[in-house]
This record gives sequence, structure tokens and C-alpha cells, in this order.
Amino acid sequence: MENEFILKVRNLNVRLDHQSIIENLSFEVKRGDALTILGPNGAGKSVLLKTLLGLFPYKGEIEWAKAIKIGYVPQRLPFIKDIPLNIKDFFNLKESTERETETILNSVGFQENFLWRKIGDLSSGQFQRVLIAWGLVGNPQVLLFDEPTTGVDISAEETIYNLLVKLKRERDLTIVLVTHDLSVVYKFSTNVICLNRQPICYGPPQEVLTPESLQILYGGEVKYYQHKH
Repeated sequence: MENEFILKVRNLNVRLDHQSIIENLSFEVKRGDALTILGPNGAGKSVLLKTLLGLFPYKGEIEWAKAIKIGYVPQRLPFIKDIPLNIKDFFNLKESTERETETILNSVGFQENFLWRKIGDLSSGQFQRVLIAWGLVGNPQVLLFDEPTTGVDISAEETIYNLLVKLKRERDLTIVLVTHDLSVVYKFSTNVICLNRQPICYGPPQEVLTPESLQILYGGEVKYYQHKH
């Protein structure tokens, strides 16, 4: 069912520690969309994802489709790499069966014997793919990603975005993605929100990402380039 709404947000306001973090934000996500949230550091992007997950108090409306299953891939889990866990142990935290874990790991490009690798021995790119796989436990219809390539080298970054495109297609996923990477927005997104506490633009990236809107979003000179399809 195309055009089926997965999420409707109306006049969302979030205050934390008596500080206004998000003001008057409204948007919608339909099934199969890829919505990207762009903005500078401190703009409220991660807070928005966590508010959508019900982790922060808010005013306004957040309406998810009934019985929707949501997966979440956090920006990073640095402490996990210091704990002597192997991959199987890590997936057991989500009560994933060994068979489900192996199937998901295969889908993100790992082989069966990968289950026994220690988390601390993984490269940043491998660990990010493990986090994406972890977000897929339970077969969610929606995946929320918080900057999936932070701290990952450029070649791995390209691979991770290609992986997201593949998973989106294979699993009919709806994706909400926080990123700093403009090129990804053009290649990947159906809609984009430009957020710096207040919404600055919202709509299809080719229409709303103008030099003017990016300058308001990031301030000063912004290198502006539009990817051709």
C-alpha cells in the first residue's frame, strides 16, 4: 500500500533542561520513504530521533501507524567495544536467535563464522554494519539511523550507504536518517528536513536544498553542489 502514512508529526516542540531544542516542527513520512534530517551540530537532530522513539518529553503530536515496528541504529556505542562480548553475545541482548542473527549478518555482508568475533576487534566500518544488523532484529518496518558513518573512513562510508539502499529495497524499509553528507541526501532521500532547532526547509531535496536554505542552515559560505541523477 503505497502512500500509506507511517508517521505524522505536528507542531513538535521539545525542551530539555529548560532549553528549547526543537520548535514548531511538522512533517510526514509515508511507507517506503527515505527522510533525511540535515543540520549543524547542536541543531536537535539526535534529539528528534530519540523523541520519535518516545525517549524525551514533548509537546505537539507524534502519530505512528498502528502496530509499527521500529529499529534504531545509534550514532555510536563506544563503551560496547570495551566490553568483552562477541557478536553472538551482543545479539543475545536483543533475544535474537542464532539463526536470525546469522541471517541478518549475512544480509549486511558477513559470513557465518563472524558470530564468534569479538566486538572490540572490529574496524569502525565493520562495527557500524553490526549496529545496522542489530537494528534489523525483529524485522522492523522503519529504521531510524543517527549518522551511520560517524568515525568511519570514506570507503567504508560509501559501502554503508550502498548497504542502506540494498536493505531498503530488499526489506521494503522506510528510513529516517540523520547525516551531514549532502551527496547522500540527493542520492538517497525522498524528502529532507533542514533543522536548526527550527525547521528551515522541508520537502524533496532537489526542490528545497537551495544555496539560500543551506546558507541559513549552516551559516556563512556553504559549498553547494547538486548531484545529477
